[in-house]
Amino acid sequence: MASAAATVDQSSVVTQGVNPWLIAASVMLATFMEVLDTSIAAVALPYIAGSLSASTDEATWVLTSYLVSNAIVLPASNWCSLRFGRKRFLISCVTIFTIASFFCGAAPSLALMLLARVIQGAGGGALQPLSQAILLESFPPAKRGAAMAVFALGVVVAPVIGPTLGGWLTDTYSWRYAFYINIPVGLLAVFMIGRFVKDPPYIAKAKVPPFDMIGFGTLCVWTGCLQIILDKGQEDDWFGAIWIRWAATFLVVSLIWFIIHSWRAREPLVCLQILKNRNFGVGCLLILLFGMAIYSTVTVLPLFYQELLGYTAFTAGLVVAPRGLGAIFGSFLVGQISSKIDNRVLLTLGFLVFGLTTLYFGNITLEISPTTLFWPIVITGIALAFVFVPISTMAYGTLRNDQIGNASGLFNLMRNVGGSIGISIAQTLLVRRAALHQNEITNYVPITGAQFQQAVQSLQRVLAGSFLGPANAATGANANLYQQLIRQAMYWSFVDVFRLLSLLCLACVVIVWFFQKVKGKGPPAGAH
Repeated sequence: MASAAATVDQSSVVTQGVNPWLIAASVMLATFMEVLDTSIAAVALPYIAGSLSASTDEATWVLTSYLVSNAIVLPASNWCSLRFGRKRFLISCVTIFTIASFFCGAAPSLALMLLARVIQGAGGGALQPLSQAILLESFPPAKRGAAMAVFALGVVVAPVIGPTLGGWLTDTYSWRYAFYINIPVGLLAVFMIGRFVKDPPYIAKAKVPPFDMIGFGTLCVWTGCLQIILDKGQEDDWFGAIWIRWAATFLVVSLIWFIIHSWRAREPLVCLQILKNRNFGVGCLLILLFGMAIYSTVTVLPLFYQELLGYTAFTAGLVVAPRGLGAIFGSFLVGQISSKIDNRVLLTLGFLVFGLTTLYFGNITLEISPTTLFWPIVITGIALAFVFVPISTMAYGTLRNDQIGNASGLFNLMRNVGGSIGISIAQTLLVRRAALHQNEITNYVPITGAQFQQAVQSLQRVLAGSFLGPANAATGANANLYQQLIRQAMYWSFVDVFRLLSLLCLACVVIVWFFQKVKGKGPPAGAH
């Protein structure tokens, strides 16, 4: 009873009399806005390229520049919050993000657009770990499941509705409004954070170490190289390109240097010693794999509708939007039961259901209707909530409050890195497996075979009589069959990706049980 009371006192000291749900609403506005921006711009890329007289390849730097600066700032957020005060730093980040959003929308050229995106990513990088740390400290351990359910609404729902909202804004108004929409949300977030969020005593009394230039420098190099390699690797044939081999060398050297320095240094920018905590180490591994699974699925499923079924970006976004409804319902449900049921059971259920629904996606055909996958997509949203909420609760459950800031930056970095790796692997597999399946299909259906020749002759008669005339019918028939070949090969590549994602989720079920059980009604270990 005494320890539980101490925990309640700790959270009340952090909130300083403010209702914790008002604090949750304040910080989640900023986080939702930042996570939304990672996916909302992806839909508008072709329009951005056309408007700014750039190629599609050049326009992809709009995404890459944001993600690189975002990843660099994530682990540095704890030091900055200690140095400048968490509330002041959070308000500064939201302000920078909001102003940069305006300049992104108003950019007259690609160069200015990229500069604004770098600044926007730097401003947004700290929002996720700061919001998560504030939420965890504002609620007692018995209610941290509910707090993480609120956080899940931003982190899980935002990437799902991003393509839909971005497509609607782009089609109805302009791609520039995909950035302008951040401005009113950012102003409201600044007001609410200034009104309701308070700095805990340990931040005000903290002895801030000198800035770790070696840790920050190596962090910049390896995260930047990793993101650029992942984004541009498939375009340039991976290690077939000399620049990628050099970038990979810099990546490996800087990453090893970063790990050794951050493990041995007395006061590093990112304290990797925290990975000795078993639950947090397992949580980082799982969130890395979870990031690969969720971001790959969010990317691949709309592509299936667009590439193979001919849907527009907005329509494809609408079809997959029910995942957001499932995530909202799942977050509410798991927030209610997470303190009553072993979180390892909830995690197992979440990964298992997500894996089975992804396996179901691997059995779809090219004749599906827009509503065929409605319930499976809703169920994946529920499963995502059953993964994200317990995994955060378990990972932070045995940490002290003063460790949460550093842990949150590292934890969110792992999720973002997992997402980048997952998207890159999925896109590479789609291209490589489509080429493989094309070869396999042509081997089983040779051009000289009777089946192929009958199909050509049948199509030739149809086209000669109604469309192309006798002179062009043979060319049209072969072109039509080749188009069907490409479509079938692409279809099987999507099937392969869905099935591999299913296996990944099922492997996570085993890793879940390496967690130590965390008692929901008591304080985290060492929190006194």
